[in-house]
Amino acid sequence: MKKIFLIIAISTYIYAAQYTEQNRIHDMQKMAEAMSTIESGFFYNNKEIVQSGALELSKIIKRVKPPVNKSESKDSVKRKLEITKDIVQRIDSKAMTIYNRYDTKDARASIQAYTVIVKQCMKCHYQIRHW
Repeated sequence: MKKIFLIIAISTYIYAAQYTEQNRIHDMQKMAEAMSTIESGFFYNNKEIVQSGALELSKIIKRVKPPVNKSESKDSVKRKLEITKDIVQRIDSKAMTIYNRYDTKDARASIQAYTVIVKQCMKCHYQIRHW
């Protein structure tokens, strides 16, 4: 039963979601902008800029899906979905850490969370996009 559900879920995800390469490129550009906004807020020591970037990043990351080719095996697709889900959750969590910690004037923790986000971005690019 679980296998049937998984196959249906993956098929639905791949074909119904229609998360195109253009969608992914757009979301990656928006995430880069959000990261840049956070960084600018750090340099200007401006809570509103940092928090607006963190909220934007949190919103965008939840839309991201892995690139999937129709010719890929189901195991490969499943692996990409699992890796992406993990990365999305970590980035979202760290974006909220930035938001909350900068609000309490804990810039060090915010910057550490920012660094973790960059590492998660690179993890995706290496493992999913095969840089």
